[in-house]
Amino acid sequence: MLKTTWLSQLKIKLFSYTGYASKGLLRKQCISFFTLLSLFSFSVNADATLPKEQYSTKTLATQLQSPWSMVELPNGTWLITERDGHVVIVKNNVQSRVKLNLTGLYVAGQGGLLDIVLSPDYNDSKEVIFTYAQGDASENRLVVAKATFNGTDFSKPNVIYKVATDKNTPQHYAGRALVLPDNTLLVSTGDGFDFREQAQVITSQLGKILRINLDGTIPTDNPFINHKNLNAHAVYSLGHRNPQGLVYDYDTQQIVSNEHGPAGGDELNYLTAGTNYGWPVITYGKDYSQARISPFTEYKGMQKPSVNWTPSIAPSGMAYYGSKHTAFPSLQQHVLITTLVDKKLYSVNLANGEFTQSHVFPKAAGRLRDVFITDKGNVAVLTDGKEAKLMLMTAN
Repeated sequence: MLKTTWLSQLKIKLFSYTGYASKGLLRKQCISFFTLLSLFSFSVNADATLPKEQYSTKTLATQLQSPWSMVELPNGTWLITERDGHVVIVKNNVQSRVKLNLTGLYVAGQGGLLDIVLSPDYNDSKEVIFTYAQGDASENRLVVAKATFNGTDFSKPNVIYKVATDKNTPQHYAGRALVLPDNTLLVSTGDGFDFREQAQVITSQLGKILRINLDGTIPTDNPFINHKNLNAHAVYSLGHRNPQGLVYDYDTQQIVSNEHGPAGGDELNYLTAGTNYGWPVITYGKDYSQARISPFTEYKGMQKPSVNWTPSIAPSGMAYYGSKHTAFPSLQQHVLITTLVDKKLYSVNLANGEFTQSHVFPKAAGRLRDVFITDKGNVAVLTDGKEAKLMLMTAN
């Protein structure tokens, strides 16, 4: 069981890594132009209303109970996760709910069934990937599981990876999953709330982005694969608090994440292998008591965020609207971000060098949990909490 270690007691070692090239996925040897930019605090762009295109809004699902994520299948069926372990199936405008047989599901605080993504060979395998909280109040962790879907129900999910560091808090699981073009899987892990110093400890898997193969094994080209401690082998990046958004920008071949800060200090980051993103040594946020967490907003060997939101907007889900999506051309090369505190959907321009933000699709209002771009380029938004709904914005 993890023990709390105070930041002042840590001997923080900074990890650098060069020469990393992921199989089938182009990497930059240098930090991108975007991440070299000065830190930006957001102000909404009042000069341009996005999207510029006309659109219509319809509701796809209602009466959802604390949903967390969703995905559209190639046949148009929607799968929506609910934290108590159910998946809501929306097929031909008919809504049903099935309970997953998840080993050791822990539903408490922010824990429960979280993300859902499709395996890259879904058309043949019908395989779906889930993340969820497993354990009990004294020892719990994030896990990754896989199941097959037959159109009406799921096989028993098989856990393929467990976060190696247990904790005794029901907060900050992160839990976002992203399949990369090289068919490896990134998984975000939170710092466990009470164990934020562990984000800087390479042998702890709290406060990290992990990279695994789709069978749960560890890629041999991970940045810390030669570390003497096995826990470090899966680590892709470190120094994270609670990353909730994780996307691949295929136009520039970069990975983008967002994460919750404390009171202020929410972040958008470009992720590169072996990089330290600073939490809790560098932050623009304060503790919820307004106590100072750290005197530093920058520190040698640690990457500052590309975007800082202070005060917090509480970014949750994120989707990349790339050049292949044509329904809303004005949104191309933007990330769309749902927010829990601002209760709006934002777009952030990744192509203009200024990270310009706009409030988009104002009919999507309230606590917003996740966003998804369909193959046709339409935008689905999932609201949060009890009696939540799934909405779809379709270009006219």
